[in-house]
Amino acid sequence: MSSSSTRRTFLKKGAIAAATTFAAPMFLKAATLGRGQPGPNSRINVALIGNGLIMNGHRGYFRSRENTVVAAVCDVHQGRLQSALDQCRKENNACQGYEHYEEIMERSDIDAVVVGTPDHWHAALSIAAMRAGKDVYVEKPMTLTIEEGKAMVAAEKKYGRILQVGSQQRSERAFHKAAEIVRSGWIGNVKEVYCGLGSFPAPTDFPEQPVPEGFNYDKWLGPAPWEPYHNERVKGNYGGGWRNFWEYGSRKNGDWGAHHYDITQWALGMDHSGPVFFAPADYDQPYQYYEYENGIRVIRDWGDRKGHMIRFVGDEGEVRVSRGGRIDTTPALLAGKPLSPSDTRLYKSRDHRANWIEGIYTRKHAICDATVGHRTATVCQLAGIAERLNRPIKWDPKKEQIVGDPAAARWQDRPRRAGYELPV
Repeated sequence: MSSSSTRRTFLKKGAIAAATTFAAPMFLKAATLGRGQPGPNSRINVALIGNGLIMNGHRGYFRSRENTVVAAVCDVHQGRLQSALDQCRKENNACQGYEHYEEIMERSDIDAVVVGTPDHWHAALSIAAMRAGKDVYVEKPMTLTIEEGKAMVAAEKKYGRILQVGSQQRSERAFHKAAEIVRSGWIGNVKEVYCGLGSFPAPTDFPEQPVPEGFNYDKWLGPAPWEPYHNERVKGNYGGGWRNFWEYGSRKNGDWGAHHYDITQWALGMDHSGPVFFAPADYDQPYQYYEYENGIRVIRDWGDRKGHMIRFVGDEGEVRVSRGGRIDTTPALLAGKPLSPSDTRLYKSRDHRANWIEGIYTRKHAICDATVGHRTATVCQLAGIAERLNRPIKWDPKKEQIVGDPAAARWQDRPRRAGYELPV
């Protein structure tokens, strides 16, 4: 690795911002206008890191809002970076582009950061941003490993930042209603939950290809092990690409599990706890599942979900819920039944990103903060560990430790390449 001074010089030379030829208008940092938090009339300067598929929606959202300004974009792929920069300069011609995220962290005028990179970069970028005094919206799953999640929770508390994990189903009406129905006991004691995650192709060793010009592949790998470049390894593709590889994610457990297991945790009141047992497929049943201490079993890709993404089965009824506002219940009247004063009312958000922005102004925690995101990611990661090792895993959710299996416990963290240590 190069020295800090050499690295800083290189970063400065690499910034697309240097190509800007016009005078940049001044944007005041929102917090300076509100004596420690943004004033009601201030605008939030946002930086977008990782401008692949998922960031397309975020970029359009934050460009269009009156109270946010996209002040910086960052990507290790020069083509994607330039495209994002061109778009954002339509609203703010002072928007600057960077190959290296470190320069964004040094900018005191950046209030908030959106992290849309592959999963293996989530923790380092989020912690670095919080340490730099910036609030964070990080895509799901929040982390790649359990120990990263613990570090994220500690950083959120230490630096007093507002963090939102992009598990946006919590801000969708049907999922919110389904969780309240379950938590209020309308379907009795929950026995099983069926979640549809789907599958990815098996991970493949691809032959080495030349690294394309304008792509910093080493930086893209970051803390992950070095592997020969191949387009399929780095490609952003909801049906595969980098999501196929254990090095960068938890495959379908981390992809759709981060959504559906998150709603399951919420509905079962487990946001500060978790399951105690994880079984791979073909352990004692043909399907993968996990169980809570109270015996509730959550089953992946098995059972009749009756056309829905998630099905909660209780001893007095059931709830079936999907995106698009779809919710069905047995008895049918439960879906439209209003809550009584004695029923459980859960945190209400109808716009996930707006909920985060509101938190930046009010300093009220977001609907899916670091603790929530960590507990959900832990479920995804433990399911992935059981799948990779092809053996059951016992988990202590209080101590946050794999029980009775030292070899499996080593997977609670992963080695990081030199120079990419996790910030503190």
